[in-house]
Amino acid sequence: MISLLLVDDHELFRSALRRRLEGESDLNPVGEAGTAEQAVVKARALQPDMILLDLLLPRTSGYDAIPSLAEVSPDSKVLVISSQAAPSSVRQALSAGASGYVPKRASDGDLIEAIRRVACGERYVDPDLGAQLVVADDQPALEPLSDRERDVLYLLALGYTNQEIGRKLFISVRTVDTHRAHIMRKLRLETRAELVLFALANGLIGP
Repeated sequence: MISLLLVDDHELFRSALRRRLEGESDLNPVGEAGTAEQAVVKARALQPDMILLDLLLPRTSGYDAIPSLAEVSPDSKVLVISSQAAPSSVRQALSAGASGYVPKRASDGDLIEAIRRVACGERYVDPDLGAQLVVADDQPALEPLSDRERDVLYLLALGYTNQEIGRKLFISVRTVDTHRAHIMRKLRLETRAELVLFALANGLIGP
């Protein structure tokens, strides 16, 4: 029997996930948590075989929670279940210590398979995400951003307009536009949503 701790800030998602997992004879959801802090407390008390972890948690992200979970429950494997599908998100989660990564859009069957394979000591990444990782690894490295471009990226990711950024950094709106264009080109991004996801995945802003 594989004991599971479910960590997600959406109670409806946790409830639906629990009901689905309880239908499997070898899976046993033993606890739930809505924040990283609660997850650490529950992991310490329950010592589950596996922690199913969302990344976009309030206050402390799932990325930052993984080392803390490993510290309080070293034998628990972490399987990320997230809406984040960027290769950088997958890479960051695995680097932090996760044993697997499944997108929330995955089928029930794929999720169950991932849980069982990770429980057996394998590393698991959703096949579609794995293919994206290979493609990303084959691409040239991203161009580094200048210090000013990093400042603009940070403020853009926080939702500031070009005019507000110009006032904060004491530069013209036209200069902000230029920096923004350079950032999008260097990071190979197309939309502001992708820019925000990049900033989240790389720890530039919190969720």
